[in-house]
Amino acid sequence: AGYDEIQVPHLVNEASGRGTGQLPDKEGQMYHVGNENLYLIPTAEVPVTNLYRDVLLKEADFPIQKTGYTPCFRREAGSYGAHVRGLNRLHQFDKVEIVRVEHPDNSYAALDGMVEHVKGILEALKLPYRVLRLCSGDLGFTSALTFDFEIFSTAQDRWLEVSSVSNFETFQANRLKLRFKNKDGKSQLAHTLNGSALALPRILAGILENYQTDEGIQVPEALIPYTGFDMIS
Repeated sequence: AGYDEIQVPHLVNEASGRGTGQLPDKEGQMYHVGNENLYLIPTAEVPVTNLYRDVLLKEADFPIQKTGYTPCFRREAGSYGAHVRGLNRLHQFDKVEIVRVEHPDNSYAALDGMVEHVKGILEALKLPYRVLRLCSGDLGFTSALTFDFEIFSTAQDRWLEVSSVSNFETFQANRLKLRFKNKDGKSQLAHTLNGSALALPRILAGILENYQTDEGIQVPEALIPYTGFDMIS
């Protein structure tokens, strides 16, 4: 899909959290290392996007497409009940994040491309899924438009979110001072986007639930070249 994979830190400073909008909005959900005033990352979005803080790009630099595979750390304060047990909601989990920095004229076409990318992964895994376009009241603090992806949990008889893909337009870029020189030679804010591709625990749960057979758990065909086996018994 054209993304460059990069390895990023799992600890970020306060300025990085504020740059992408996790701080102060989600401070209660983040693990804080008090002595150093650092935060464990809730998603690779934070360090990946902050690579472009205080950067002045050229139009020829677009599109910028990065991906990172990291552990994610979340306090999940206030979460309780049966629906958050097991793999549903964890304090630490692995996730692949895709991040794009785009020219404002192309950001919504890029968002559509990211949606299709996540769709392609879920279709390759042959998991039952749906896509929700969030209304303004459900949008996050930073987002201009978000699509949520959910897979169906047969054991819980409900839909579980496994990905969220968003266009932040200039919100993050304004905080990060992420700009580019336009064709008129003037500085202009870029657009930033990101999405999960995917959050692994709920995908694993979806595979365990949807691929049960009398012989064991069948491995999705798309994963067999990587696992080297086709059945978990």
